[in-house]
Amino acid sequence: MDAESKIKPFKELCQIVAKLKAKGKKVVQCHGVFDIIHPGIIRHIEAAKRLGDVLIVTVIRGKDVRKGPGYPIFGEELRAKNVASLGYVDYISVVDDSSPLKCVKFLKPDIFARGQDYKDRDQGVMRKIRQEEEALNVAGCKIHYTPGEVFSSTNIINQFLDVYPEETRKYLREFQKKYTAQDIITQLGGLKKLKVLIIGDTIIDEYHYCAPLGKSVKEHLVVNKYLSDESFAGGVLAVANHVAGICDNVHLVTILGSQNPQNDFILRKLKRNISLKFFYRQDAATIVKRRFINQYLNQKLFEICYINDNEMPQKLGKQILDYLNKQIPKFDLIMVGDYGHSFITKELIKLIEKKAEVLAVNVQANGANLGFNMITKYHNIDFACIDESEARLACQDKFGEINDIAKILAKCVHARFLIITRGKNGSIGVDGQGRLNLTPAFSSRVIDRIGAGDAYFSFAAPCFAKGLPLELISFVGNAAGAIAVQIVCNREPIEPQKLLEFIYTLLR
Repeated sequence: MDAESKIKPFKELCQIVAKLKAKGKKVVQCHGVFDIIHPGIIRHIEAAKRLGDVLIVTVIRGKDVRKGPGYPIFGEELRAKNVASLGYVDYISVVDDSSPLKCVKFLKPDIFARGQDYKDRDQGVMRKIRQEEEALNVAGCKIHYTPGEVFSSTNIINQFLDVYPEETRKYLREFQKKYTAQDIITQLGGLKKLKVLIIGDTIIDEYHYCAPLGKSVKEHLVVNKYLSDESFAGGVLAVANHVAGICDNVHLVTILGSQNPQNDFILRKLKRNISLKFFYRQDAATIVKRRFINQYLNQKLFEICYINDNEMPQKLGKQILDYLNKQIPKFDLIMVGDYGHSFITKELIKLIEKKAEVLAVNVQANGANLGFNMITKYHNIDFACIDESEARLACQDKFGEINDIAKILAKCVHARFLIITRGKNGSIGVDGQGRLNLTPAFSSRVIDRIGAGDAYFSFAAPCFAKGLPLELISFVGNAAGAIAVQIVCNREPIEPQKLLEFIYTLLR
């Protein structure tokens, strides 16, 4: 059989496997990215073939590869063709892996073969995968670890293919001298018991995808054809979903608009371990930010905000204050997502600064509040997280040294830690004593920047509350941000497994 003919659509492969098993053939499956066909891969596949009569290989689609930004190096079609060229392999299929190992449950092989590398991995990374493997065993599929010397594709790529610039690789080499992947994974596991209260604006992000038709004959504008649209749970909803992956007890307090609350959509999008308290503004609809996107260029063309950002009605403001006054003392960490849309009032800031055991704040500038929503309206923050443009606005310093700006702002808001995210330049952190920490960016490809700041804040703030050092907080935050810029808006939260796999990859 030639290499091309080995590659089958997944549905057809399921039928082939069922027929083979009906004939008494023992079917073995290998599953993975197969980015580089190195000696370890060949030995693994050869050993797997010896376990049965027929060997099938499932190759993970690029969108579901959990090794982090820059991976995979090669496209899924090329990876499948490379595997198909190996004589040991009988059939190949490119599969979705958004739910890891789901394809195994559909194919139902007799044996599922894993490489020795999986058996030897840090147990923190593998805990989730172990649970999935146990489910496969129950389903009648045996797990077998193939023997042999371990060759890591990740190591080969990290060392020889220059996924990151020398500055980043030097940083990672130095970081590895202080922390192992297992150290970090253990620390992140300790966040589970944190009780977190999240306060902020609900934002529904809509993407309307278009294709340009041409210039209007009568107007000075480009006419676009509507193609499709999708909606995302943004603002503080995204923060809550991220945090709920690493902390079991998450309570969200937010405000919706009675005129179009979108409760059903919000409830569908939020994780089940998030408890909720909705307040309703009678004179508004829930905030919607509608962006029009050139689908082929993935370029934002235009944005419309459906928002009433007038001052909070006094009666509603008092109800929110009364509720939070009772709730805040129950939590270890208070996280505020301040998007400047009138929910976070002066009175609310005074309350949380007075009552919170640990207060973490992310203040964002956007088109609806530019120049009016500054970190400097806070005066007693434990942990602050903003981006560089927001920091420069707050200091009214367009060209000054960012190190000096970080120190000035940390002192101004009395922050124990303040972190400024800088996009491709990574992040800079400063503690209460003015000591600086510089962490490079870990992203090598950007699909969408929206939501990256929320992701950074969502993982960095709980790390701070748990007492992790600044350099480790920045590392985890940058890793989360690097994953976030590869996700369209807030299409999905960053799951702990994806973050842990990425950290494991970075420190190989």
